[in-house]
Parts: sequence; structure tokens; C-alpha cells
Amino acid sequence: MILSGKEIMKHVGKEIIIEPFEKKRINPNSYNLSLFNELLVYENTILDMKQKNPTKKIIIPENGLLLEPNKLYLGRTNEYTKTDKYVPMLEGRSSTGRLGLFIHVTAGFGDIGFAGFWTLEIFCVQPVKIYPNVEICQIYYHDISGEYDLYSSGKYQNNTGIQSSLMYKDFD
Repeated sequence: MILSGKEIMKHVGKEIIIEPFEKKRINPNSYNLSLFNELLVYENTILDMKQKNPTKKIIIPENGLLLEPNKLYLGRTNEYTKTDKYVPMLEGRSSTGRLGLFIHVTAGFGDIGFAGFWTLEIFCVQPVKIYPNVEICQIYYHDISGEYDLYSSGKYQNNTGIQSSLMYKDFD
């Protein structure tokens, strides 16, 4: 079952941590997260799963940044989130999708116990100008039944910055 916005409000600051939190960003069944002012892009045109792929940082200026089609940008949320009781899920907002801007198309499924900032996979089908701090995606929460272990370690746990793929560690 997905938590309603009112239910999310009841648990914020307890079983659900969203920092910073603004009540006006609560939706009927989700909470809007905003875009940090930095992006990463891969430097190579061919990526290798078995190797660390070099990236470069791009700052999103206050007057916006024009994204190119068919290029992957990695961003992150301004908000730090954590929950030890619910399954967090991340999706793009319909308003961004209607601009042909896809946010977090894959890997939106979070683990109970994940703590950190969400790295966003950003892709557009035509040029789109983006801005820092825009409400770009939404987080929602599922109840879980049965026994479970908290996610407490892993490649992306307790991150503070944008995380490029660490898949190469799976080959060790």
C-alpha cells in the first residue's frame, strides 16, 4: 500500500526523514524533491561496466542550463532522505515528463534503511532548460509486510554527492 500525503506528514521526523522538509511540497500520495545545482556527465562516449568511468561536473547556473538530447546527466536531490520502516520509491513528476524530460527512469526502487541523497538519472528527448532547486521528482512510500533486514551497507549508502555508476565493483 502507498502512503497518502497525510500519512507521510504523520511520519515525517519519525519513521520518515526528509531534510530539508517543506510542508507545501506534500502531494496526495508523495512529496516533491528538488534538484541540486550540480550535474555529472560521463567524459567517454563509450562506457564500460567493468571500469570506473570518468565524469566531469557541470554547475547549473541560476539562469538555467540547456540540456542536450540523447545525453545522460546525473544529478541529485537537495533533500536527504531516510526511512527504516517504509520502501521509498522515486519517480519523475508528470510536469517534467510532459516536457520530454525523464527523471530517474530506472532504479527508482529504494531499500528500507537507505540513507542519503538520491542520484537522479536525467535524460531529455529534445533540448530542455533546467534550473537549480526546481521540484523535479517525487518520493513516495510503500508499506511492507513480512520480515526484512535494514539496508545498512552498500555502494551508495550514506552518500553526500552525485554517485556515478559503481557497477564495476560487482566484478571484484
